[in-house]
Amino acid sequence: MTRLRSLFATVTSVLLLCAPASAFQPPASAGEYVPATPGTATEQLPAAPLLIVAYAFVWIAAMFYVWTVWRRLGKVESEMQTLARRQASESRR
Repeated sequence: MTRLRSLFATVTSVLLLCAPASAFQPPASAGEYVPATPGTATEQLPAAPLLIVAYAFVWIAAMFYVWTVWRRLGKVESEMQTLARRQASESRR
């Protein structure tokens, strides 16, 4: 019984490890790679606008994060002051 389980586990492991490798095989109908000839018009995007948008997005996300942390810290400080006032009033009694 344990030999059968061991064999089943081995076969299952081999199949699970080989399945992803077969998924990365190129399809049989794909032709060979043909490089573009120099001088032909190819589709290109300018890098500068994309870079500016990426930096703007990162800065806006960072500023939003800092703002949310600042707000939460303000709430915690006000709660701490409230608790300190309550504790001071309780200790006076």
